[in-house]
Amino acid sequence: MASSREGSELEPEAIRGFTQAILRDLRALERMLREGWIEEGTRRFGAEQELFLVGPGYSALPLALQVLERLSDEPFTTELALFNLEANLPPLRLEGDCFSRCHAELDRLLDRARAAVRAEGGELALAGILPTLTKSDLTRERMTPNPRYFTLDEALGRMRGGEYQLRVQGADEIILRHDSLMLESCNASCQVHLQVGAREFPLLFNVSQLMTAPVLAVAVNSPLLFGRRLWAETRIALFQQSLDTRAATPYVRDMSPRVRFGDRWLEESVIELFQEDLARFKILMAGKVDKDPFEEMEAGTPPALEALQLYNSTIYRWNRPCYGVSEGRAHLRIECRALPSGPSSVDEMANAAFWIGLVLGGAEAYGDPAERMDFSDVKSNFLAAARHGLNTGLRWFDGTTVSVRSLILDTLLPLARQGLLGAGVDDAEVDRYLGVIEGRASSGRTGSEWMMRSLAGMEGRATRSEQLAALTGAMIDNQRQPDRPVHRWEPARLEDAGGWTEAYARVEQYMETDPVTINEDEAVDLAAFVMDRERIRHIPVEDHDHRLVGLVSYRAFLRYLGERNDAGSAGVPSIKDIMRTDPLTVAPETPTLHALNLMRERAVGCLPVVKDGKLVGLVTERVFARIAHELLEEKLRRK
Repeated sequence: MASSREGSELEPEAIRGFTQAILRDLRALERMLREGWIEEGTRRFGAEQELFLVGPGYSALPLALQVLERLSDEPFTTELALFNLEANLPPLRLEGDCFSRCHAELDRLLDRARAAVRAEGGELALAGILPTLTKSDLTRERMTPNPRYFTLDEALGRMRGGEYQLRVQGADEIILRHDSLMLESCNASCQVHLQVGAREFPLLFNVSQLMTAPVLAVAVNSPLLFGRRLWAETRIALFQQSLDTRAATPYVRDMSPRVRFGDRWLEESVIELFQEDLARFKILMAGKVDKDPFEEMEAGTPPALEALQLYNSTIYRWNRPCYGVSEGRAHLRIECRALPSGPSSVDEMANAAFWIGLVLGGAEAYGDPAERMDFSDVKSNFLAAARHGLNTGLRWFDGTTVSVRSLILDTLLPLARQGLLGAGVDDAEVDRYLGVIEGRASSGRTGSEWMMRSLAGMEGRATRSEQLAALTGAMIDNQRQPDRPVHRWEPARLEDAGGWTEAYARVEQYMETDPVTINEDEAVDLAAFVMDRERIRHIPVEDHDHRLVGLVSYRAFLRYLGERNDAGSAGVPSIKDIMRTDPLTVAPETPTLHALNLMRERAVGCLPVVKDGKLVGLVTERVFARIAHELLEEKLRRK
């Protein structure tokens, strides 16, 4: 699709021309730093809010374009997937009641978006990863029809030379392949920007790297992907792997991922970061550049640096340097990209205040952390926080290991308070938002902990699909309540799912994803043993590449026994001798009623679920019996 629309952006000649434009912008920025073009002494902050659109059954709703038409007068824009939106909050000076004003504007925008989504039959959800997302939501048909997205998808695909591989292990494990950039659309963040001066940039950037781990640990909100319990903030692993362009090499070679925390401390200026990225990461696509930065400077105008900014948008540092022009002045920002969307707007504003306070307070109290810590420890802290949230031990100054909860409560909250007060933020403002962080840290109740606690409370009741719908429904209900942070939420209940008809709309929502299978070359006696011990009536048959090649049923086994008794024993037969080679199958996205009708009309008791020829699940009569039982119980409850 990209090659037919934007092929010129991927052509070598266009890439070479764009490379020259980036280098020209970089030289212009160096001159700006020498000559003092960058604004100093001004503190502004802003945020970018990403969110999910959900529809029936709290599943992803791909109606972003229709919703945007209703929001034409608001600062909303598209994201990669048609079930995502982004809202850009205007920057504010860091002073007085700035966080309350930003919070009020965020709530206003969310209310407007919520009304627009409801007009399309949906709802709005703030989530790092929407719990009800399924892999069939991630098709190219659900990619926003923006030429740049298709071009980026093709460019990354060319660089990878194959499918995207995802492997994450937590309490559960997920291993899957995907054919497009759409894996990245599972992520939603609330990105925070802090404007800093050029001279102080290295110090504040290094402190932001140091402080990102404890802030992330108390902000985690994404423990689930496709129903699997993974990291406390699974977005970190998912985002890195969904945009990873590295391929395996025949020898051990260090290659930097395009999504990265970094590998060393910053020493002299922001230029180092841009230079390092340009040296390590290929330019994916060309962009249109209308202005020469040196001509703009000769005219006394801060240059836009269009090429450098476009290239920088394809490099995904968790703390990313940003250049911009505001009110006629060029400025630099540090963008914290690690913080998730949700659980609520007050939680998000508290995360922003905590991070900003720690960057400013940490610089004042500690100076440059490069003089006191190895960067490898800071990077390890970040990954540990993503995996374990508040159950994390961090390597801190002088090689000590500390509990992140005690570090936050005893040291970092007072430090953040000093940083915010020193910037001119009101006392009441600091108390309000840092109080939310204190509530989370003291109780241990983050967004991720709430989800896991809610799932544990529903364990053994209903299917995982209905549990995930209940999680999402309860999350949305809580998000409608003003100033209700997640540590005050009650656990989700099954009643929050909205009824079985929504939770079981498609086969993939309730299919067994770990069915017992057997290889076609195995002995028939093994099938008999497995069916007896597991008390099952059907076994899908796979080849060595996990392609579905047949199905063995209880009836087929009985026929085999009868035929063997009639004919006498003649060797050891294999599964392929008795399996049915053309079993009826369905796809994961098959509607439930269609699957049910197929089983009734064809008189089969089992439907293998197949995607691209490979077995991904199983639907049996037992599953439908359980759904019918839950329907009956629901009707009785309503009476």
